[in-house]
Amino acid sequence: MTMHDAHGRRPDTSSAATALSPTPRTTLRRNRARAQADRAALTDVLDAARICHLGVVVQGSPLVVPTAFAYDLDGPDAEGTLYLHGSVAATTLGAPGDVCVSITVLDGLVLARSAFHHSMNYRSAVVRGTPRVVDDEDERAVALDLIVNKLVPGRTDVVRANTRKELSATRVVALPLYEASVKARSGGPNDDEGDIDAGGVWAGVLPLTTQVGVPVPAADLDQIGAASSPM
Repeated sequence: MTMHDAHGRRPDTSSAATALSPTPRTTLRRNRARAQADRAALTDVLDAARICHLGVVVQGSPLVVPTAFAYDLDGPDAEGTLYLHGSVAATTLGAPGDVCVSITVLDGLVLARSAFHHSMNYRSAVVRGTPRVVDDEDERAVALDLIVNKLVPGRTDVVRANTRKELSATRVVALPLYEASVKARSGGPNDDEGDIDAGGVWAGVLPLTTQVGVPVPAADLDQIGAASSPM
């Protein structure tokens, strides 16, 4: 398996390699015009998001939990592999059967002249399939590095290696990036003509971004000498 940057590599630029081919379970039935057909749109969402939400059925009841993730386009699956991280004690990562992973990036609040036409600008993806527990030590090492470096690029270059005890307490599952759909909205409000003509109400988009704040050092950081900032 080839190691590469924290976000994975872009797929081949040929149309066959980049086209998303949703299955019946991932075919949009509402607001179909917002469906994205290019596989690059999927990697765009995966690159921009920091967490995903994993939906599983545990003992007959649905359960959705947030979790860290990364992806590898050079992984064992032809379309790329999504890796999810958690504890071996977590029932969500060991549950049998299919799962659903959703990822959303919120880009803006769309304010219209009526409450009905308020909306959001977003990019979202849904990946479905049957995950497998990653037992291969080399693949798991790559996956764990990708997950850590996705949150803070290059972080695994400066921290100590995982201990055997830590690895035994950690579970990684892999999900093929095959059965996936992407949906997005951009632009301003879609107001009724009558509301536009009436005037008097501000309308437009409030952009939203995620920003990293000023790092807050650990209280004991200076005990063994100052370390460089992580950002």
